[in-house]
Amino acid sequence: MSDAIQPFPATSAVPAQQLKRTFTKVIWRLLPFLMLAFIINAIDRLNLSFAKLRMAEDIALSDAAYGIGAGIFYLGYILFEVPSNLYMQRVGARATLTRIMILWGLITVATAFVTTPNQLIAARFLLGIAEAGFFPGLILYLTYWFPAAQRGRITASFFMAGMVAGMVCGPLSGTIMAHLHGWLGLRDWQVLFILTGLPAVLLGVIGRFWLTDRPEQATWLDDEEKHQIQQALANDSTGTAKHHGFADVLRDPQLYVAGFVCFCIYSGANTVSYWLPTLVRGFGMEDLKLIGLVTALPFLGGLCAMYLLGRSSDRHMERRWHLGLTMLVAAASFCLLDLAHGHAVFSMALMSLGAAAALSAMPLFWTIPPALLSKSGAAGGIAIISSIGNLAGVLSQTAVGAVKTATGSLYLAFDLIAGLLVVGSLLLLVCVPARRLAAPRPTDRPITERM
Repeated sequence: MSDAIQPFPATSAVPAQQLKRTFTKVIWRLLPFLMLAFIINAIDRLNLSFAKLRMAEDIALSDAAYGIGAGIFYLGYILFEVPSNLYMQRVGARATLTRIMILWGLITVATAFVTTPNQLIAARFLLGIAEAGFFPGLILYLTYWFPAAQRGRITASFFMAGMVAGMVCGPLSGTIMAHLHGWLGLRDWQVLFILTGLPAVLLGVIGRFWLTDRPEQATWLDDEEKHQIQQALANDSTGTAKHHGFADVLRDPQLYVAGFVCFCIYSGANTVSYWLPTLVRGFGMEDLKLIGLVTALPFLGGLCAMYLLGRSSDRHMERRWHLGLTMLVAAASFCLLDLAHGHAVFSMALMSLGAAAALSAMPLFWTIPPALLSKSGAAGGIAIISSIGNLAGVLSQTAVGAVKTATGSLYLAFDLIAGLLVVGSLLLLVCVPARRLAAPRPTDRPITERM
């Protein structure tokens, strides 16, 4: 039996082609908007790594203070993540997700006017509070619309959007900072925060009119299409755990195993996201536009890896080994970075491979929690796992900043992250049993293979 999250079979009452048309309609209605929101969200996190290259001199920002600023975002996020997801069940996804977009956009714009490291740290903490619940809210929202067989590729599509953001953010940030210094009397990094924050506000306003909480409320679906989606979700084999409430979820040890694996993955992904421009500049590059272009390469690799791994994982209906081996590839690449010191091309190749593996591990991971949780425990459980994972943003980025300040090098920090990825991979393969992710295979091929 495969350690898989099983697909739903086509039923005799709903022909496969008809079901395909219905879900294609849902995909084209919801995913472009949500993926655009995810892209803007990723840019509004990554912009700090480029702003640092200029604002460090203007506000006397040390590497240690930058590490705290990058990390404290996640502290605010963690504190409000579980309440946000639980509240989303009461008020709906549309109200929750659009409120988050508007608030994070406004705070990003306000960050342009900080004048001291402490003000930057405070702004990042507030940004974390504003964004709390956005990603776990998206994951929960997908469970309202798509059965498990489709979530591997659907979830991967969001992270692929994040890779597009990484590819766009470098050249975009470099261009803005190179050409718009002095616009309206502002510094280049100030313009960057303003121009990347405003789109989130606009998208949040539009989302109030575009998103629908659940299939049964969608005026753009007819009654038959609503019934098809509800039947597919009712036949979904995810949520094998027997949780009867949030208290039951908290007593499940698998929740904390998944949370620690998430912590290890996020340590790698966040280190790449926040320190890549600094690492590239250490290769001897100073031109901001060139740095922006070079830092797009790992995200291009991550985009390709996400697509291929997501497709392979869905086709074989296997999650654990896909994820575990991907984490080990990232760890090996990071460990070898120090050996490539002084060789820019070799270093960039290793960094691109490690970054692609670390980043593509995230969508693979997020196909697993819905299988470990009952439907009644999904909202709180997903938020708890995400909160544990986001501790990596607080601890790992603070540690990386401290190591960089103490040694003047990022290589030891990447060795530390590599060790965490190895531990997380082994924990996943040893402590998450295949039976928690498996269900009897249907005789038909998965719907996603026909779509």
